Amino acid sequence: MAGRDKRPTPPPLTTNPIHLESNLATPRWARSNLSQAWRHKRLPHRALAILLAALVLYGISTSRFSSESSYRAHPLAQRLSPDVVEDVLSRCAARDAAPRSPDNLLARSTNDRFEAGTRATLIKNVTLWTGARNGTEVVYGDIFLDKGLVQGIGYIPEWDYSKHNTDVVDANGSWVTPGLVDLHSHVGLVSAPVTAGALELDSPNGPVLPWLRSIDALNTHDASFAHAIAGGVTTVQVLPDSGHNAIGGQAFMIKLRKTSLRTPTSMIVEPPPTLNGSRRDPYDPRWRHLMMACGEGTRAYGNRMDNIWALRAAFAVARGFRDAQDAFCSRVEAGGWDETEGQGQAQTQTQAYPEDYRWEALVEVLRGRVKVSVQCNEAVDLDAMVRLSQEFKIPIASVHGALEGYLIPQILKGTYAGPPTIALSVDSSRAKREAYRGSEFASRILAENGLPIAMKSEYPARNGRNLVYEAQLAHYYGLPPNMALTSVTAIPAFAAGLSHRIGILREGADADLVLWDSHPLQLGATPRKVWIDGILQIDADRARVPVNKLKEDPVMQEAPKVPNFDAEREKAVRFDGLAPMRPNSTIGGRVVFQNVKELFTRERGDYAHFGLDGYEGLMNVVVERGRVTCIGNVCEGENADMVVDLHGGALVPGMMHFGPGLGVEEIEGEPSTGDGVRFDPLKANVPEVMGDVGALVRVSDALQFGTRNALVAHHAGVTYATTSFLRPASYARGSFMGGLSATFRTGASNALDRAALIKPATALHVAVGRSLPLAPSPGPSVSTEIATLRRLLLNGEGEHTETGKWFKKAANGEIPLVIDVSNADIMATLIRLKNEVEEKRGSYMRMIFSRATEAYLLADEIARNKIGVIISPSRQFPWSWDERRVLPGPPLANYTALSTLLKSGVTVGMGSWDASYTQGVRFDLGWAVLESGGQIKKKQAYELMTTNLEKLLDLEGRVGEMGELVAYDGGSALDFSSKPVAIVAPARGLVEVL
Repeated sequence: MAGRDKRPTPPPLTTNPIHLESNLATPRWARSNLSQAWRHKRLPHRALAILLAALVLYGISTSRFSSESSYRAHPLAQRLSPDVVEDVLSRCAARDAAPRSPDNLLARSTNDRFEAGTRATLIKNVTLWTGARNGTEVVYGDIFLDKGLVQGIGYIPEWDYSKHNTDVVDANGSWVTPGLVDLHSHVGLVSAPVTAGALELDSPNGPVLPWLRSIDALNTHDASFAHAIAGGVTTVQVLPDSGHNAIGGQAFMIKLRKTSLRTPTSMIVEPPPTLNGSRRDPYDPRWRHLMMACGEGTRAYGNRMDNIWALRAAFAVARGFRDAQDAFCSRVEAGGWDETEGQGQAQTQTQAYPEDYRWEALVEVLRGRVKVSVQCNEAVDLDAMVRLSQEFKIPIASVHGALEGYLIPQILKGTYAGPPTIALSVDSSRAKREAYRGSEFASRILAENGLPIAMKSEYPARNGRNLVYEAQLAHYYGLPPNMALTSVTAIPAFAAGLSHRIGILREGADADLVLWDSHPLQLGATPRKVWIDGILQIDADRARVPVNKLKEDPVMQEAPKVPNFDAEREKAVRFDGLAPMRPNSTIGGRVVFQNVKELFTRERGDYAHFGLDGYEGLMNVVVERGRVTCIGNVCEGENADMVVDLHGGALVPGMMHFGPGLGVEEIEGEPSTGDGVRFDPLKANVPEVMGDVGALVRVSDALQFGTRNALVAHHAGVTYATTSFLRPASYARGSFMGGLSATFRTGASNALDRAALIKPATALHVAVGRSLPLAPSPGPSVSTEIATLRRLLLNGEGEHTETGKWFKKAANGEIPLVIDVSNADIMATLIRLKNEVEEKRGSYMRMIFSRATEAYLLADEIARNKIGVIISPSRQFPWSWDERRVLPGPPLANYTALSTLLKSGVTVGMGSWDASYTQGVRFDLGWAVLESGGQIKKKQAYELMTTNLEKLLDLEGRVGEMGELVAYDGGSALDFSSKPVAIVAPARGLVEVL
């Protein structure tokens, strides 16, 4: 058409990374000086009149745009459509309006999320950690909730709440905090139990997808919501995945409470003004959120250079649109309307405003109206992202992962518009190559350098319920208590642009709060009650969960006193995250441990214990050539080669890691560091050269000594490991055939070290269960696995083969048969199979269920059939369909799976989640003691990862009295007060000083 604007629109985004340049290139019209684009166009008198009319009409309004009646009242309005004027002027007025905390929000009388009929609540006698004043403010008194808001804090007179229909809760001095805020979660996108129909994490449609929105895929039936609330989490940021896309899409802050509308939209906190496709209101203060990523995870669309180029190209397009919009609005304000003869006004003005719906989110980023989250880990990626932020002036709200960030804090502080919040997990090191140099001391190092810290769950990588545990670990490794608590409340709320309503408890804030049974930084701290928007979500009293007597100890109501890690923190930086892991010294002579409060020594496979039953005060323990020779105050330190003061600490048996990975691979996610691909006999034919149809292999043939995971475990007091070829976590079990596990010393430097290899063929492992949707490929059916197992146990293969030989041994009880299984119905079938094999062969099988999520449902039957259980992980979650009937424990249930099995007389061991989390396994034991409310004693807890595992795996004669002891300085091995300082090794006749 004559006179029609011929500026091209950006081409559609292709999914081929090769074409990123042509695909994301800035349009020519956006690159050129936009004043030149209209240089040859005239400004008709009629257009000028329209502009004058628009400006007059715009000036009439004092708060927003003029009403239609106002337009008609002005004589110039006869030549102009009010809708067109309002549309154009609103776009221009809104383009630089920055989100902000509403000035009057704390003065509101009702929460916008208030549910009619909700009763008011008075919580009396609280110790209130408000989150204010950098987390140092504590208020003693009451807190009053009504209309979804905190209406009063401190002393609340009766007349203030008696006129309301009020529920009264007496906290008896317990701690109350704001609801926890998780800045990195994929709840609703990977829904528990995980099924193929509810996997919405990644998009395969390109590296740059700013138009996707996590809210469009949020599953409101995700079981993880209830579990997270049970951990005190009330608000999460639901992020599109950073595993494939450089820009995964738009994120949303949601509250985990299911609303009366039962929709994802109703769960959003402060829905952004563009949620329903409407244009931004210049007076609307709400933020938008976007997820970006760099590094290893984005390799689906190229390497690191491709990744950063994709981001630069995308923001170049967005910058072109932004500049075009600014030029357009400047021209309008100067009286230069671009009118084309013969076109309707509305159509003309819409076409004249430069925009593309695909890129508007990135334009909003450049205008500073989006809270950008970035997932990056290595220094090279973090540095590139800081440069990107400076090049395009991109404000970055939070950097997630940042596992090498502690090595370059000054670079992170150079991010455009100021330092971002660093969202961390404490114990995620070494799971992949870019995490290899991660450090548990990162949170404190970064905080000391002035960077705000937020701890994250990264669900489903971890159980979102354990967010407060991340804060506890950060405190254990040196983050001050006020900063540890703000890392899961005020700081993530601020990073999300929502600190005006969540994260800090004050009058007018949202009524999201948690009543804890102990100080929230104490190990095992559990909510008794959780409110979201003033509505009670978790109530341990209503669930008849008894008050935990162990938590009533005054010590449990204070922040834990933690060890000093200054030297370790300094070494982490000095050695770029790879500090030497060998002992500082080894002593083959006489070592005296002074001021020992807790002692367990091995005697004929069991423990003699002092300092627990009937023994008061501290003691000395003398060790000569690795053997305990004297216990008590009469033991002196004369002629000692070394005296070690444990300051009320403990000397207890070294623990055992049972699980996958440790000693088989250096880095879980890096195949080149492991054993390689093994043959799965139920998926493909095994090469004839193996001479074994089952392709049964031995871990001992693939063991790597001196891996960093093994040495970290050793330094953490996990001195033994039994490793199989099955895979970790719940995402993929690996092959049906888990091979022959091996048991070894984690501190050994090579297989020929003295006592390095404890048992080269410990147990025969198989996995039986339904295929998991996150597995690389579908597995065989359960019936196929059971049929295969039956055949192999009933002489299905000849003894001249490895498979035939070892399955016969398992059938005859000569070696334990460990079956990785979660589902109770499958366990019932396996119990019947055990009886069938024993009857036909006249034997007794040493069958063990590992993982065993639903084993508690068959506790009595398992005990009656003399089957052992190794629970892993200790705090279970319904990851898969086979685990959907999990027993969650307090505050959702009276009991745990562990306590239920022990009560039924089952021999129970505790396994490890995976090889990179071994530092915290002793805390798992302490947590089990606390969670049981005293049903599990401390001695029983130690047995779960020592003698019970040895009995189940037939290792008693191989460890027994020659087993290692670990010395902990400062307190019990099962809480946050201590750290390992020495290892007593009788089999090697020495003491290692760590």
